[in-house]
Amino acid sequence: MKKHNFSAGPSILDESVIRDAAGAVLNYQGTGLSILEVSHRAKEFSATMEEARNLMKELLDVPEGYEVLFLGGGASLQFAQVPMNLLKKKAAYVDSGTWANKAAKEAKAFGEVITFSSKEDNYIWYPKPWEKNEVPDDIDYLHITTNNTVYGTELRYDPDVKVRLVGDMSSDIFTRPVDVSKYDLIYGGAQKNIAPAGVTFVIVRRDAVGHIEDNRIIPTMLKYDVHFKDSMYNTPPVFPVYVALQTMKWYKELGGVKVLEQMNLEKAGMLYDEIDRNRLFRGTVNAEDRSIMNVCFVLNDEYKELEQEFYDFAVSRGAYSFKGHRSVGGFRASLYNALPKSSVQFFIDLMKEFERKH
Repeated sequence: MKKHNFSAGPSILDESVIRDAAGAVLNYQGTGLSILEVSHRAKEFSATMEEARNLMKELLDVPEGYEVLFLGGGASLQFAQVPMNLLKKKAAYVDSGTWANKAAKEAKAFGEVITFSSKEDNYIWYPKPWEKNEVPDDIDYLHITTNNTVYGTELRYDPDVKVRLVGDMSSDIFTRPVDVSKYDLIYGGAQKNIAPAGVTFVIVRRDAVGHIEDNRIIPTMLKYDVHFKDSMYNTPPVFPVYVALQTMKWYKELGGVKVLEQMNLEKAGMLYDEIDRNRLFRGTVNAEDRSIMNVCFVLNDEYKELEQEFYDFAVSRGAYSFKGHRSVGGFRASLYNALPKSSVQFFIDLMKEFERKH
């Protein structure tokens, strides 16, 4: 039975990427060695790292003056590393969901933090303080989490602000064109749309960092500019970087980010249309802020008792990992880049069949 993988992360990878990765596990670039055992300083992997950094710059149209880094620690480490390197006195955070909230809490260890939050409304809408001219001019940066994986909201444009802008794009990188020039730093865990868990991407403007070391002791490993000078300052996540490169090559073959955006808009539109049509289900966030990556929905109140039945029904037919986050319940179908349109149609057909049954 075919499995349809709706996992929120670590998540689906394209089959061609998995085959390439499997081949490298057995024999990496004709070395007779596995990618799992080669030195990170071997010429083969040095070339892989450089190609991955350059291809990310190409696909995202990264301007001159920026560096692309592949680091360890996940986005959660960036919650602390960003303010450690950028926060002098005060920063603002858009608290749009679970991970944005965690990022703001970490920043409070390094300075004053103000937040713009939809938490009181259970994160069903995305705060946009720039649209009301509420972003202060005296902050060191504004931090946004562009996609909310737990509650299912998303910001699908790059805001215009007068201050430095930082973006956590863990779960929607490569799903739309990004104006990187508006940001001083973009980061994310790669385990949604790029690679298996273990590597973090960071796109950082060179002149945005290195300004506060006189006032704060920053561990060498956590200084961004250290990694500018030596992308192999420590042993990087070798295998995930290799898989990230294969994924980005696949993106380029497909036609790049604009093509991926259209594919994702179509997939999400199909599923949201069914949720809105089907009398058993309803979406959980405001329509204008719906994520095209993480489609969150529940059964209508009068059918709430059918939740476990629907889950078992879908699993028995091949749906994998579509339960809502443990903190919110319900259902969450993650439609990352590698998920084919056929899997979305499969899920829609399940919902229709379940509706007919009841």
